[in-house]
Amino acid sequence: MFKKFYPTIYRDSVYTTDFEEYKKQGYKALFFDIDNTLVGHDAPANEAAINLISHLKETGFAICILSNNHEPRVKSFSDAVGAQYVFEAHKPSGEGYEKAMQITGSDKTDSLAIGDQLFTDIWGANRAGIKSILVKPLGPELLLKVKLKRIGEKIVLPFYRRYARKHPETI
Repeated sequence: MFKKFYPTIYRDSVYTTDFEEYKKQGYKALFFDIDNTLVGHDAPANEAAINLISHLKETGFAICILSNNHEPRVKSFSDAVGAQYVFEAHKPSGEGYEKAMQITGSDKTDSLAIGDQLFTDIWGANRAGIKSILVKPLGPELLLKVKLKRIGEKIVLPFYRRYARKHPETI
């Protein structure tokens, strides 16, 4: 029932995720959400985000920032971290993921999407046929629409955890 919202894997943070392992598995492109994934809501790029993206690019990953936000926000963040971007991605639609694959020269088999929201980031990746990593949100929710989504996530996540215990294979 809820499987369309299940991430491929669940991690505490992008900053504690072993991306080198995913590189060894053949992933070439990483698509990151911004708000509450890389930085708190509406925060500018910080040293941690800049260093992470720089390290991942040095490792050989193609990086694309994939956000539902407007271009000024996404462009300024992407410029600061040195990444390409897709703004107004309309997640959970798969169209933003398709654009990100075109930009990075990747496909469904070697792309990995990372975000903090089940009903946008993860569902969108699933709809596009891309593996995904759900991370815990970095900051408090400031927008009512996101607060409401978090209520729904609290319903879905226990089902995902039960499913993950029965299916411990990871990407």
